[in-house]
Amino acid sequence: MNTIYLLTMKYISTRGKSQNLQFEDVLLTGLAPDGGLYVPKEWPILNHSKLKNDKYHKIAAEILYPFLDSFVSYDDLIKLTENAYRSFDVEEMAPLVKLEENRYILELFHGPTLAFKDFAMLLLSELFDLSLKKRNEKITIIGATSGDTGSAAIEAFKNSQNVNVFIFFPKGRVSEVQRKQMTTTDGQGVFPIEIDGTFDDCQNIVKDLFKDKNFNNEVKLGAINSINWGRIAAQIVYYFTSFKLLNNGPVSYSVPTGNFGDILAGWVAKKMGLPIKSLMIATNENDILSRALKTGIYSIDKTKATISPSMDIQISSNFERLLFEAYKRNASNIEELMNTLKETKEFKIEKNALNFIKNDFLATSISEKETKECIADVYKKTGYILDPHSAVGYAASKLMDDISGSIVTLGTAHPSKFPIAVEDSINIRPDIPERLKKIMNKSENFSKMEIDLKKIKNFISKNIK
Repeated sequence: MNTIYLLTMKYISTRGKSQNLQFEDVLLTGLAPDGGLYVPKEWPILNHSKLKNDKYHKIAAEILYPFLDSFVSYDDLIKLTENAYRSFDVEEMAPLVKLEENRYILELFHGPTLAFKDFAMLLLSELFDLSLKKRNEKITIIGATSGDTGSAAIEAFKNSQNVNVFIFFPKGRVSEVQRKQMTTTDGQGVFPIEIDGTFDDCQNIVKDLFKDKNFNNEVKLGAINSINWGRIAAQIVYYFTSFKLLNNGPVSYSVPTGNFGDILAGWVAKKMGLPIKSLMIATNENDILSRALKTGIYSIDKTKATISPSMDIQISSNFERLLFEAYKRNASNIEELMNTLKETKEFKIEKNALNFIKNDFLATSISEKETKECIADVYKKTGYILDPHSAVGYAASKLMDDISGSIVTLGTAHPSKFPIAVEDSINIRPDIPERLKKIMNKSENFSKMEIDLKKIKNFISKNIK
């Protein structure tokens, strides 16, 4: 072990009213009672140069251990991470593919649902089951998805005896493959729910349900969206492993970004001591984060439907965690900003806070046309097929030419999950892996609901096991 950390890692809320919680409490509740998001009270430091060239699950255990306080022993955590990642189809877990000079794709789609969300969700299910068995309790997980989170959660928790899962997804705004991954499961206690609205509507439903303390206590709510700190922690790992694969040279990352969780994990890796040069926030035409960094105004616009639907988000929840750091952990400032956002749909980031963010982050928006052109250009030059989300990241990486060293784009999904978008770009449908072929002709089973909290609460109450 080469991590410097407090023996009693504690967690606090970005809005100040929840203090000194243990990891297990943060894991099971997800969203803080004050509406804020949990963050570690202090950041552990890790000597990345001493990380062994070991199997992914062992590196994961070393990086994650300081965040878990006394929840699990180090040896047991190694067993837990090994079990979580047993269903990946490549030994490297997160292989690095060179496409051009100093440009790489980090393939994060070799898990059971062919998307990067598997890294966090499979680990989360193991942690949940460990805690719930120890407590002899059951929990009701709710989550909003713009595509991949839902399928990853359902796959990870479908055989759990301690968890009910209710996933809200926006009508007509996920790909057919993404929808079928959610709606063809044979698992018990799993309920995909199509909401007549946008992803942001689905996310607001989750937040409103958590704010209802009586309902929360009645069904024992837990969260698996990236508002859950456990999700962020799991995603830190592949920044370290990819950096190691590049022999510790200068590296920057371009990250397809919607809810800001995956790129926040990269920033946390940097806080832990990984010498990342820059982090590119790569958005599609839903460009709230790009606009915020350019203007200092975080302003909600109408959500646009794009060929990269998992990024069709206006309210990037995890950005609150970064704002908390940018405002020097002043919780009252964050509460004021979030209240202003709720009332006026925008807020202004003060100059010092904005400079803090710009010190580590770049940001740009990639259009639909640019996304398709990127897929076509990369295929023509290399024969490699990008999915539209990864293409947004790769196109954005081209704007980092003045940065020395390697540039890694996070490949967040397998192209076969978005066959229409890929075919429109290169006139070729990507090959469908066997694990996807099995679900395409299966019958679907899901519920359809309006944005009606009372009816949604009743549905959840009636269906928990």
